[in-house]
Amino acid sequence: MSVYDEVEIEDMDFDPSTKIFYYPCPCGDRFQITLEQIKNKFEIAQCPSCSLQIRVIFDQNSYDIYSKIE
Repeated sequence: MSVYDEVEIEDMDFDPSTKIFYYPCPCGDRFQITLEQIKNKFEIAQCPSCSLQIRVIFDQNSYDIYSKIE
């Protein structure tokens, strides 16, 4: 699988109300990955407007930290 970039989870924006991480995409939209996907060790964030994907770098502590943010 080809990915556009690799991004640390700390570099992504997190919306605690939707539990979704966002990162800017070159097309103008944003890559998205949910906290639930992180919990399940899914590491590919997709852009809903184009075919680009990024690999999100995280460890299991990331889920624990972000799941407590309200």
